[in-house]
Amino acid sequence: MLNRTAVSDFLLLEFSDVRELQLLHFTVFLVVYLATITGNLLIISSVALDHHLHTPMYFFLMNLAIQDLGQISVTVPKSMINSLLNTRHISYSGCVAQVFLFLFFVSSNLSILTIMAYDRYVAICNPLHYEMVINRQACIEMLAGVWIAGFLYATLNTTGTFATCFCSNVVNQFFCETPQLIRLTCSDLNLTEMTTIGIGVVLSLGCFVYIFVTYVQIFITVLRLPSAKGRQKAFSTCIPHLIVCSTFIFTGSIAYMKPVSNTPSWQELLFTVMYSMVPPMMNPVIYSIRNKEIKKAMSKVLGVRYISRHT
Repeated sequence: MLNRTAVSDFLLLEFSDVRELQLLHFTVFLVVYLATITGNLLIISSVALDHHLHTPMYFFLMNLAIQDLGQISVTVPKSMINSLLNTRHISYSGCVAQVFLFLFFVSSNLSILTIMAYDRYVAICNPLHYEMVINRQACIEMLAGVWIAGFLYATLNTTGTFATCFCSNVVNQFFCETPQLIRLTCSDLNLTEMTTIGIGVVLSLGCFVYIFVTYVQIFITVLRLPSAKGRQKAFSTCIPHLIVCSTFIFTGSIAYMKPVSNTPSWQELLFTVMYSMVPPMMNPVIYSIRNKEIKKAMSKVLGVRYISRHT
């Protein structure tokens, strides 16, 4: 039996012991990672360089892209390196850092998605008060709250997870995921970890309910708009955000609320990939595919001419 003092490193999930499949895993993850980095950097550059996009909605979108970069960079590169070098190891300190940073970015991601829903609600349901409510100072304060809350939650969760003794160092996931680490503990959940899990569940449920109710009110307001063009513009900014929120919350909830098995499960791996890798990769596509302003700004960054379908 291993205890905490004996655990100097952890063994992450190995996708395959066949060298060709390991290289295939490395290649697939590399393509996904590069696509995610490119897409999100393009979003950040477009918003930062185009003064037409210096509005609260795009300010929040830029910060979401920054968080997506951090989220995928915490987990994927280490998994790729392990496959390339034919190893499974991650150091104890590396695992601690991975848990902390991943929780920080994921919790911050959920918070900013909630704020973005509030931003759309005020813009569509209370447009006359938008500039007064969502002003520069309010944006900075809300964003600061997102980062501070994410830091505190990640600190509390990481502390609770690694305050216990581990009876094994075999993690049945491609990164140090909290549910998998809890399964390795020798004792029952401590008070800190139970409190952290409870806070996480309550906050996630609260964010989900708030986003759902907000969008019900938004869609009711949009359907009452007399102008078809106005409805189209409102839907073009709301539907992408709703898709992102739904994908992130649904897959993340299943991954964390599903009972953890003692053996590696492809189902668990699939849901983990869905909530940890797919949203950061798809966000730039989803947010730009129906947004003319983002398309124009990206075209300028890339040095290509933007041609609208309506011109």
